[in-house]
Amino acid sequence: MSKPMSDADFEELLGKYEHSFKSGDLVKGTVYGYDSEGAVVDIGGKSAAIVPNKEASNDNKKAEEVLEKGKEYEFLIVSEPDENGKLILSRRKVDLFYAWQELKKLKDANEIIKGDVVQIVRGGVLVDIIGVRGFVPSSQIQNRGTEYKVGDKMEVKIISLDEEHNNFVLSNKKIYSDSIETAKEEIFSQIEVGQVVKGRVVRVTDFGAFVDIGGFDCLLPLSQISWKWVEHPTDLLKIGEEIEVGVFDVDAAKQRITLSLKSITPDPWEAAAAEVKEGEFREGLITRIKSFGAFVEIYDGVEALLPHNELVDYQNEKNVILNVGDKINVCILKFNPQDKRISLGFNAPTEEAPKEEPKEEAKEEE
Repeated sequence: MSKPMSDADFEELLGKYEHSFKSGDLVKGTVYGYDSEGAVVDIGGKSAAIVPNKEASNDNKKAEEVLEKGKEYEFLIVSEPDENGKLILSRRKVDLFYAWQELKKLKDANEIIKGDVVQIVRGGVLVDIIGVRGFVPSSQIQNRGTEYKVGDKMEVKIISLDEEHNNFVLSNKKIYSDSIETAKEEIFSQIEVGQVVKGRVVRVTDFGAFVDIGGFDCLLPLSQISWKWVEHPTDLLKIGEEIEVGVFDVDAAKQRITLSLKSITPDPWEAAAAEVKEGEFREGLITRIKSFGAFVEIYDGVEALLPHNELVDYQNEKNVILNVGDKINVCILKFNPQDKRISLGFNAPTEEAPKEEPKEEAKEEE
């Protein structure tokens, strides 16, 4: 027959099942109900613990919306037991802790993260990343003219973390700058002068156009757009247009690639060599007028300079004013297709009479 348990024995046995909980401990507990305060959780103590609604999640949802009844979770004890032995727990702080560990990994790996825009604020937008809100300044948005709205997706990278103050800064722009650097390395390892590549016109300036050839913008100078005179790149190119271009120059040290449309089209000077003859008259089109003369297209894509004095003499003689777009008959005085040079005039060259050798005068006899 077993010996009856004394009060001392009972107290000793009960002590084995008591738990000493203190603020800051990480504990496991099972949700077994809800009340007006939040979720009621069994963590193995003498009395139940409470997860207030405000400590249930980072997105301000009620405890019953995020903590499933009968399921075990990790919680952080955020207060010492009160007079009734009740403990206050937080699931939100646990989620936040693990989220920050994950954010550190994402930053170290330089990962591209897709987040949700949750608020538009002055100077940028707030984006939710795994339950934590990060700030994307306007200066770190690639297309600054883009107007984001709540619910939009945004691809970002983490550029700074401040766990102590619970904030971090994101960049949408860094994704593009990093991808450009990667594209540069790949392109410069493969590209050579003379190659023909496909690209897309992404920007136009007065001095040329920029063409994207696989994530890297290259310059197509105005002088390399056409054999004909081009007043402005928009005369022949449109933003977004897909074109084939030749690689004209590669400067790896300065990270520059120059492109050419002229190099992949037939050289009109070669064709003109078989058609244009010195001494003949041809009808030409005035394409430009400068202080030193007028440029006249005398063959498709081939221009020559008509000197200023010839232009003035012609206008005075004919009592006309010549303008760009006018057609005139000019004479090919000299033609050097190798050097791409032509001399023009209005009068055919005349053969110079052979100079007579000076006659030797008779010496006076002494």
